[in-house]
Amino acid sequence: MNRREFLITLAGIPFILSGKNKEELYPARYYKKLENRKVQCLNCPHHCILKNNETGFCRVRKNIDGELYSLVFGKPCAVHIDPIEKKPLFHFYPGTTAFSIATAGCNFRCKYCQNYSISQVGPDETINYNLSPKELIENAMIYRRKYNISTIAYTYTEPVVFFEFMFEIAKVARENGFKNMFHSNGFIEEEPLREIINYLDAANIDLKFFNEKNYKDISAGSLNPVLRTLKILKEKKVHLEITNLVIPTLNDNLDEIKNMVIWIKENLGTDTPVHFSCFFPTYQLTNLPPTPVSTVEKARDVALKEGMKFVYLGNVPRGHPGENTYCPNCNELLIKRWGFDILENKIKNGKCPKCKTKIEGVFE
Repeated sequence: MNRREFLITLAGIPFILSGKNKEELYPARYYKKLENRKVQCLNCPHHCILKNNETGFCRVRKNIDGELYSLVFGKPCAVHIDPIEKKPLFHFYPGTTAFSIATAGCNFRCKYCQNYSISQVGPDETINYNLSPKELIENAMIYRRKYNISTIAYTYTEPVVFFEFMFEIAKVARENGFKNMFHSNGFIEEEPLREIINYLDAANIDLKFFNEKNYKDISAGSLNPVLRTLKILKEKKVHLEITNLVIPTLNDNLDEIKNMVIWIKENLGTDTPVHFSCFFPTYQLTNLPPTPVSTVEKARDVALKEGMKFVYLGNVPRGHPGENTYCPNCNELLIKRWGFDILENKIKNGKCPKCKTKIEGVFE
């Protein structure tokens, strides 16, 4: 294939831009053709209607001559090896690492995004690797033993927008003995979600707010599709954990947190691990203060009082008890953490060694 690549400099920062002919672009999986060479993307609930040569809200899906293409297939802008705890997954192969992948783009516009330099831009504004799904997994296999890699993680930006790339990587990963997980905003249509679930072993979903207004105003999304995603993941027995970033004045109201916890309890079960994380000012929300640790501690107390069994705190000082896993029956300390490091793991055969209570998750 003829691939045109060139290096330019913007404000002193080098960017690699990849130009491709139409024949070299990767077809999108979920869309329908409309009149006058328009298309409607059906990958996420935005349902973007695009004229010829228009790009979707996510910045990475483009209508070319009445057909929809992915602009980021084979173009990851981030490839790293992370502790699985960083995703965060606390009940899924703790102490192992995840080969983590992202491309440019996102279908949200979160005003506090910590990865805005790659999520809030298109692929022509990021430094991209040229790596096929097979090449990515070959790299993971090279480092598998040295770094104890068990999982391929689709993360950092929004894996929903690079669905086709994720799907093909996940298939190759499964063939080579890796697990697949994604950290997602959950804003995806049901059909593509049910397709990727065939290769998905775990997920952490950001449940950003528990009201529609904040979803719309702060993230340009909506709540109900995310709740649907959570229920489908649970229904299909994908290991599921939830993250809620607690932001001062926006979603730190304890009544709203309680309502969210009750929904999780009634729809997903008390065994579902929930992570309350502290916010730090970034991107477009630098006017708000950092979240006090006491605020997420109160959120954790609310969740525990409602019967949730595994409630964690994120972005708190290392060694905080909220990082640890305790038996919900006898309160035995099962996993002691120091940030993303595991200092001690007492879980044996998925059970508490003291009282033999089953602990939800995948530990071996």
